[in-house]
Parts: sequence; structure tokens; C-alpha cells
Amino acid sequence: MTVFLLFLLVLVIAHVLGAIQATRIIAARIAKENPPEGVFEPVEGGRVHLFDLGVGHGDGRLPVVLLHGATSNARDMVYGLGEELSCRRRVIVPDRPGHGWSDRPGGRLDASPAEQVKLIAQALKQRSVDRFIVVGHSLAGSLAVNFALEHKDKVAGLVVLSGATHPWPGGILWYYRLSAMPVLGRIFVHTVMTPVGSWGLQKSVAEAFIPGTGPADYVGRTSAALVLRPKEFRWNGQDVAILKSFLEVQCKRYGEIEVPTAIVADPDDHVVSTAFHSEALHSQVAGSRLVLIPGVGHQIHYVARDQVLAEIECVAGEAEELEQDGLRKAAE
Repeated sequence: MTVFLLFLLVLVIAHVLGAIQATRIIAARIAKENPPEGVFEPVEGGRVHLFDLGVGHGDGRLPVVLLHGATSNARDMVYGLGEELSCRRRVIVPDRPGHGWSDRPGGRLDASPAEQVKLIAQALKQRSVDRFIVVGHSLAGSLAVNFALEHKDKVAGLVVLSGATHPWPGGILWYYRLSAMPVLGRIFVHTVMTPVGSWGLQKSVAEAFIPGTGPADYVGRTSAALVLRPKEFRWNGQDVAILKSFLEVQCKRYGEIEVPTAIVADPDDHVVSTAFHSEALHSQVAGSRLVLIPGVGHQIHYVARDQVLAEIECVAGEAEELEQDGLRKAAE
């Protein structure tokens, strides 16, 4: 019996070591195939990777900062909105800390949307982006409203797309919860998750676009596989795991938001409930505009791109008009 148990132990160890090695090989290949294409800006403890598009386009117009959601990176917003929007105005699209090619200097502490906002704000300062419209999709809705609350001198307008802004009933998906765990999470992301995730990536992306379909080249164009690297997947899980408790506190302050605000969502979004989030945010932000677009799903910035771009331009126009009024009054 002792020999048999020893044999089983050796077999288990061999399988674990094999899975770790397979994970390293796959992660290295993913990194090589999806290199950074933007610029790096130094922040406290590390660097933030970002795309700075349309520099010189629409001089005199407010730039737009696009923030990506969970299980993705900046390229999702570049491909979805940034490329077209940059034809009219400057667009800055950062990888959130721990995602894409941005560092995560605080580790688990940087799961907080507020901490991520601090780091992104430092990177924007390095790019001399002083006043802007902020747009947040999905989980980054929490960052966008945090920007509007904590950086009122910088945020001139706010757009939330299918955004997570309030606590919700229930929990989170099992793989987010598992990957965020201190010990089991490390084992999971360094053994099982990367090989299995590589096999199921296309299916996962397709589910995000339900009830429609995404672009055929979405996975490649957005470097979606970057999230399968062990550290990034673990950090992604931490982001989702702490979000609800963070929003329980932050949502009490939304009445402080006074800038032009548009909230855009599908009323039947199956990923982020519009009733618990977008409609609740609209009820708290005076003068906000709630735009409901049925049948487009969670990836609203792809499926309803033209309408989303129009809302961003509308908010930017309102903000620029307010800026001009302020300048005229100051000159009188």
C-alpha cells in the first residue's frame, strides 16, 4: 500500500510539474504573439502601457479616455471605439494596472478601482492630458465614476457603457473566485487555467457578444489571449472579487457627480444587470441621460458602435460648451 501511495504521489507531482511547464510555454507564446504596441509611462512603482491616438486631431476639443472592462485589455477599446473616435479628437486608451502590458505595482491592493484610477491619472499627467471625457465599459464603469468623483478638476464629462456601478445580489463566477484565492488561486492559474483557457477562449468571447456575434477577427485584433497569462488572470480575478464591496461604499456618493453624463446599456444585458447598475446610476446623477438600446448585448461598444460614438460626442459637446461658458464668464 505504501508503495502504491508513493507511486500515486509521484504521478500527481509529475502531472502538476507538466501542467506548470505547459503553462509557461503557452504564456510565453502568448506574450510573443501579442507584444506591446503603445507607449509606457512611468507611475509610482512601475509603468502603465497606453495607446495615445489622434494626437493633433481636433485641437481645441476635449480628449477622450477609454477604459476597458474585465478579462480584456486596452486593445478592446481601441478596436471598438478608439480608432474611429481618433479621427475627430485625441483618444487615450490605457491598459488597466495588471492587464495587457501595464504593471501592477501594488499587487492585490491594485484590484481596487480607486487605486487603478490613481495610477492611470499619473500616466495621463505624464502625457499632459489635463482635462478629458472619461468612458468606462463594464467593470471599468466603476473606474470611470471614480474618476468623476476623485478628479473633478480633470473630468469634464462621463460616459458609462454597460457599466458595473452598484452592488448586486449574488456572487461572481467560480473561476474569478478561485483565481483570487491566496493559495488555491496560484495553483489554479499556474497549472489548469492557461491550457484550458486557450482551448475555450473563442467560445468565451462569443458568449460575451450574445445575443449577437462579434467581429471574426476580434480575438487576434484585441490580443484577447493576454488574459490567459497566469499573473494577469489572477489579477483579473482579484478585480472582480473585490468589486462588489468597493461599490457598496462608492455608490453612496454618485449624487456628487455634476458633469454631463450619458449611461448606455442594453436593458437585457446578461453580464451586467442594467436595472441594478445603469438605471440606478441614472437615478442618482442629476441631469444624466439614460440610453437603452435593446438587443445589442454587453459588448455594446461593438454592436451599437455608431450610437455609442454619438453619445460620446454629445457629452463632449455639452462639456466643451460648459468650458467655453466658464471662460467667457471668467473674462467678464
